[in-house]
Amino acid sequence: MKPTLVILAAGVGSRYGGLKQLDPVGPGGAALMDYTMWDALQHGFRRVVLVIRRETEDEIRAHIERGAARRIEVGYAYQELDAVPDGLGVPDDRFKPWGTGQAVLAAASQLDGPFVVANADDFYGRSAIEALAGHLAASPDTEPSP
Repeated sequence: MKPTLVILAAGVGSRYGGLKQLDPVGPGGAALMDYTMWDALQHGFRRVVLVIRRETEDEIRAHIERGAARRIEVGYAYQELDAVPDGLGVPDDRFKPWGTGQAVLAAASQLDGPFVVANADDFYGRSAIEALAGHLAASPDTEPSP
């Protein structure tokens, strides 16, 4: 099974002051996540699932449709503040996403095999993606969980 790249792009950038996951760092307005997606595509990943917030969906989709969506299958998952396990509640003063674990859980319904997770605002480099792809390729095939 070809692996999926899950990119966590739901951060609010409160300390940064904006959507750092979309800030251009390269030619043509390329963001860091564009480089990660490109490297993943070069190393056998078949699709990417972006975990986003509904409030930033239009901006992120527009960016992805101008670039990555032309080369790799793209899915979207939404990190919702109130998507917590049964029996748990959300404090009244909570407004930020819960973090990495909840973000990956948000993508779970779109995963049917091996996957790796990357942050949209970090640069990992080609060798990191190549190493992950190699690890997944060397792992025995497993059946996806129901």
